Amino acid sequence: MPFSRALLLAATCLVPVVAATGAEAQQRRPAPQRPAAARPASGIVQGIDIQGNQRIEAETIRSYMLLQPGDAFEEDRLDRSLRTLFATGLFRDVRVGRQGDRILVQVEENPIVNRVAFEGNSKLNDDVLRNEVQLRARSVYTPQAAQADRNRLIEIYARRGRLSATVEPKIIQLDQNRVDIVYEIAEGNVALVSRINFVGNRSYSDSRLKEIVSTREAAWYRPFSSSDTYEPERLNFDRELLRRFYLRQGYADVNITGGTAELSPDRSGFFVTYTVDEGRRYRIGKVETTSSLRNVTAAQLQNRVDVSAGDWYDGDAVERTAETLSDRANQLGAPFVEVTPRIVRNTEAGTVDITFEVKEGNRLYVERIDITGNVRTQDRVIRREFRLAEGDAFNAAQVRRSRQRIRDLGYFSDATISSNPGSAPDRVVLGANVTERATGEVSLGGGYSTDAGALADVGLRERNLLGTGIDARINGVLAERRSQLDLSVTDPSFLDRNLALGADVFYITRDLLDYSGYRERRYGFSLRAGYEFNEYLRQSWAYTLSNRNIFDVDPNASLYIREQLGTTLLSQIGQTLTYDRRDSRLDPHSGYLIRLGTDVAGLGGDVNYVRARVDGAYYIPFERLLGDPNYVLAITGSVGILESFGGKRERIVDRFFLGGENLRGFETAGAGPRDLATQDSLGGRFLYTQTTEFRFPLPLPEEVGITGRAFVDIGGLSGSSSGAGVVDDSSPRVGAGVGVSWRSPFGLINLDFAQAVVKKSYDETQFFRFGFGTRF
Repeated sequence: MPFSRALLLAATCLVPVVAATGAEAQQRRPAPQRPAAARPASGIVQGIDIQGNQRIEAETIRSYMLLQPGDAFEEDRLDRSLRTLFATGLFRDVRVGRQGDRILVQVEENPIVNRVAFEGNSKLNDDVLRNEVQLRARSVYTPQAAQADRNRLIEIYARRGRLSATVEPKIIQLDQNRVDIVYEIAEGNVALVSRINFVGNRSYSDSRLKEIVSTREAAWYRPFSSSDTYEPERLNFDRELLRRFYLRQGYADVNITGGTAELSPDRSGFFVTYTVDEGRRYRIGKVETTSSLRNVTAAQLQNRVDVSAGDWYDGDAVERTAETLSDRANQLGAPFVEVTPRIVRNTEAGTVDITFEVKEGNRLYVERIDITGNVRTQDRVIRREFRLAEGDAFNAAQVRRSRQRIRDLGYFSDATISSNPGSAPDRVVLGANVTERATGEVSLGGGYSTDAGALADVGLRERNLLGTGIDARINGVLAERRSQLDLSVTDPSFLDRNLALGADVFYITRDLLDYSGYRERRYGFSLRAGYEFNEYLRQSWAYTLSNRNIFDVDPNASLYIREQLGTTLLSQIGQTLTYDRRDSRLDPHSGYLIRLGTDVAGLGGDVNYVRARVDGAYYIPFERLLGDPNYVLAITGSVGILESFGGKRERIVDRFFLGGENLRGFETAGAGPRDLATQDSLGGRFLYTQTTEFRFPLPLPEEVGITGRAFVDIGGLSGSSSGAGVVDDSSPRVGAGVGVSWRSPFGLINLDFAQAVVKKSYDETQFFRFGFGTRF
């Protein structure tokens, strides 16, 4: 039965006017109300009639109603049904009223989004922005959603320092109740950090503390850095960096009370201020270790304590010592260990007494390992780097080692592992979160190096092919004195087993006329396999078949070299045994490495020899003494020996050479056996080298990417063919110098200045070495 005139008038007075578009109009609309109607005091709902729906089924709308046929009419339930329908977000307007024994629901549907577009954006592409908004094609449009998307886009730009960015959603009405949404964007300029201030610091200058925080002041030499862009989240991170810095220096009571940013009046930059309460500096007093473990005594752990009485208190050293004691107790047969450093301050004396309490920890087992953040890399590639599996006893040392192995893959810019409570008190869930980085490289470049001369480099490489961890590469180098073409593929975990398989195909030419009076060409292939005995010991094998051609020999070259003219076939099998205890394979700061390599040629081919080489490296960090992890002393050395057998002599291309990369201060092949008449380097069968290099940061902003080094190289080479005019002296040569490395946006640049301190009169020296390469 139709509404009466009076009822329609009353309904008109109660129903608000709803704006068709615009988030502001939607926000101003009062709460929805249903039209009033005269109702009997009682009654039963006989049915629900739906009007105005076009896309949404009537039964779907009825399902949202709190009153259903057969229910008694109730004012409250009718009002709540009205609000429930509005809450679905499907309708622009809803009216609910009673007509006799039936309920009439009149709806006006929200439009459907046809497409979402962005205009005016250049710094962030459409794909990035589209992932941030909730409105999508074929979704239901609401003004609230459009407003939320606008605020989200403004927030995204603000995080990138563009605080003046504006976003306006424009709605284009289409037929069939559809709309296009266009976000008109004015990105504005980046608001950089103009100045960084510190308040309350007495022991360290502002310039020293600026080196600690990750935020940087805007400068002309930071065109490729985002560290000078203001990010609110970075302030909290900087406060933690400052706190840890002061703790390392002995300020056990330090408190970073504030980190604020003020926008300049012209909104072009920020003034960032950190407030520091340093407190007193403490030295370490007594250091004790106690153990309540049944099978591990304090005496067994005491020699692993890395802090001593009289030293300045170092919070990081205390944490490292606690981890070391826990790891040692695990090795001694205690799987569940908890190490708690108890610190007692003596403010008057300015000392801190430390007691490392070692006790049995909670018995925890790994319930599950969850991996997140890997969009491209397969789970199994990450999971196989874990040193624990589901069901194993929880071991903090193994968790740290797993994290380092994941980082050493080189597929991720960051990797963290967290432990969370499991389904039971003795269960823990490990969560690995990774941030993927680009692993594909297309290289087109050029440069210069002392050994190869001017060069051009073209290559294509994918270090994580299809997310499987397979490394595939094709690369070509064209240079003045060296050119090569390589095709390589390596599966580091074949069939997810402890087996790495790889293959290489190569073609190489080398111009050695300046060094030894000949040119060399070689081509062939090699097959590789490797496996791990344990966490640190690895074995690899390789078979190589190579055709080598020595040609274009200088007519005035040494007799020994002229005898090398021609082609030989090399059939060689080799093995390498590596024991690696470095803290990182990519950027080592501590630990050591020992490598033993052996090559045997003679499985067919034209040469028979056995060649062995031992290499070692030891890294000593100076962070504790100098307060910066980039201070590292690297001590490296190698010994190699070559012996032929079976009446087939080795060729000159199989020998060792000394000078250049392995002995700075001398030219490539500039030291060792030589024909004095022709000045040709003849190579040798016995080689030894040793390098002591101190690496240190330079007093330049870290983001410039320039580091320094000072080094001393020692080496000797002997075992050449005897003959008239040939000198063969294995006495040590020494070169010493300094150098810098610049990780520029165009590639790695190395500069070395070295003096030959100990040499022979016939050695060829070189004061300056320069290496440059670029990829883009």
